[in-house]
Amino acid sequence: MSSRVLRKLQGDKDIVDDISDTETDIPVSGGARRKQLNINRYDLLNQQSHSESEVKEDDNETEAAKSCEGDPNHEAVKRKKKKKKKKSGKHVNTQRSSEDNADIDEVERSVREVNRLLGENHVPRVTPTPPVSTKHDKSVHNKNILSVQHKHLNPNNELKRIFGSKIIQAEHKRKNRGRGHVKTTWLVSSKDTWPQVGKSGLSMNLLENKQGIQYFTYEHSQSYRQIQNRFLESVESLNPDNIVAIINDHPYHIDALIQLSDLCKLSEDLAMAAEFIERALYCLECAFHPLFNVAQGNCRLDYRRQENRALHITLFKHLMFVGGRACCRTSLEFCKLLLSLDPDNDPLAIKLAIDFYALRAREYTWLIDFAEEWEASKNLSQLPNFAFSTAVAHFYTSNGDTTKADSILQNALLMFPGVLMPLLEKCSVQIDNRVTAHKFFSTANEHKQPTALTQLIQLYVSRCYHVWKDSDLLHWLEKNVHVVLDRVDKSDPFVKDYETKRAKRYQGPLPRSIARHILLSDIKDLTPITDDFSGPVLGFDPLPPKDSINIYTKPKRPTISNNSSIPLGIFFRSILPNFNPNQIPQNLLEPAREEDGAVALPVYENNANNEGGDLRRSVASLVGAMRDLLNNIRPPEMEVPNDADVDEDYDDLT
Repeated sequence: MSSRVLRKLQGDKDIVDDISDTETDIPVSGGARRKQLNINRYDLLNQQSHSESEVKEDDNETEAAKSCEGDPNHEAVKRKKKKKKKKSGKHVNTQRSSEDNADIDEVERSVREVNRLLGENHVPRVTPTPPVSTKHDKSVHNKNILSVQHKHLNPNNELKRIFGSKIIQAEHKRKNRGRGHVKTTWLVSSKDTWPQVGKSGLSMNLLENKQGIQYFTYEHSQSYRQIQNRFLESVESLNPDNIVAIINDHPYHIDALIQLSDLCKLSEDLAMAAEFIERALYCLECAFHPLFNVAQGNCRLDYRRQENRALHITLFKHLMFVGGRACCRTSLEFCKLLLSLDPDNDPLAIKLAIDFYALRAREYTWLIDFAEEWEASKNLSQLPNFAFSTAVAHFYTSNGDTTKADSILQNALLMFPGVLMPLLEKCSVQIDNRVTAHKFFSTANEHKQPTALTQLIQLYVSRCYHVWKDSDLLHWLEKNVHVVLDRVDKSDPFVKDYETKRAKRYQGPLPRSIARHILLSDIKDLTPITDDFSGPVLGFDPLPPKDSINIYTKPKRPTISNNSSIPLGIFFRSILPNFNPNQIPQNLLEPAREEDGAVALPVYENNANNEGGDLRRSVASLVGAMRDLLNNIRPPEMEVPNDADVDEDYDDLT
């Protein structure tokens, strides 16, 4: 590499003056902007620079020039060197030496390695594109449809378009005043009130790479596992103070942050709940593998592993909070990212929400392309939300010709007639008399549809009724509803066909992925009904998969019989949660002696675990404390007032 190229890399002023002054903004955490010259330093590796022999010749020429300064023969030497270089240059342009070819191969490998580390696609300069199979085309298309744009992951960019850049920038500077260097992140921005992440105990490893798809997994250190076990015990204790104590000691414990976020949400402190989720997501991103690229959509994270579920759940909760701030374009981008982590299984059923954010963000073309691409493998048209949302997307992109949109909407109404009445009621629309009187859309038919379908319809109406408040949409809906009623009255064969499909499909309980989605969405008056799960539902890990890969076991609560109605037993259980009269040993050694009015307590034989002795000491200490409390209770001494005082007080009252 020549000295000019080296000076160009180092930013020499004389060389940089010849370069365009165009500046690019590098996004960093907290919205800070870092300016950089528009120089791609890796492209310089690809340039056809001089061979090493030429570079050595240049260096020798420079040294010779320095040594000949002040020498009268300096000009002659310089002319001789230039003539020699000119002759050798004729062959350089036509034929490259083997040394140059080796250098090119080495540079090419270096560029490929750098691009691979940066997650960029390396495009060969002269290699022809080989023919690809249909399967490969489909995977590339899937990757493109789920690719994420970094600029849309920052809700501040969307807020700038809504409220203006000056207001958002001023607020952002106020919040981040006096901050030092922070780690560059894409998903969330660190706040100055947050502690440093340091060694969180989280790491991410690359498991394998199959046909361009990279599979990763999180790993917990030994110290993090100890904290996790402590957290699980705190959850079983049902005492929020224990979880707060964990956060005080370990401010970036993921599951504890999720649990505290749920507690803040219950107390309607949504700002603090969202901040806890952002902090958890920030810590998870700091543990990303260098090859884990959120933009390309080719990174997978298996939900069956306990360690990986935290990223899925925090992404889901974060996009819900961001969507609540009217940043629907940002939420759509997070939906694509979440779906790309496990597109085959979709463990949180994000496909039930991605259409809503696409419509609110006015990404109609993307929604149509996504529905067409995934229809063959996922049958998205069998979901009420996609059946109606794709019709809306076609309506907004119809340019006046709504023929295709009409057909899709009519099919949706014929397949899911139970959507219309709840939707119109949510939109506060006065329903037409013909629609009200017709039995096809009557509420009586809702009882005939499967329970799972009813829950899907309730989920869609509760989330998407805002979309239908557009007056143009309502007029279009009204026109197609009457067309559907005409088709029903004429005994259209599609009516009977869709009725048969409704009766056969949506049978059985809800899939766990959809039940998780409903639980995490936290929609009022909507509770998932699933028959294949029993037990408490935890916010940090709702409805774990049946084939879960666990590294933690749930602490077992002691089995306590609650059938005893003895007042003393009830009292003991209220004070000692672990007290169980069924576990009292039956082999009594001797009854306790009653001395000085003391309460008689049996003395139990200690078993191998010393359970009898522990129980005896616990009960004895409890009763002793109660006895001391009762003995120390004294009625307050009443001062008897004299007659004069009594008369005075009485006179005042009368």
